[in-house]
Amino acid sequence: MSLSTGIYNTLFKRNSVFVGTIFAGAFLFGVGFDTATTTFWERWNKGKLWKDIRHKYVTDAEE
Repeated sequence: MSLSTGIYNTLFKRNSVFVGTIFAGAFLFGVGFDTATTTFWERWNKGKLWKDIRHKYVTDAEE
């Protein structure tokens, strides 16, 4: 049995499994893409984001 035949029989042969595979793949891609773009954005703008400069402008009530 070749790899493509195994994938077809496992994921694409039945419509319900095929649709579930598409939804799961889209969800995982969305989470991965969001994580990757957020990480890129935070590295690209390091030092300019509010979380990086907050300590300069906000003082705690204890001080």
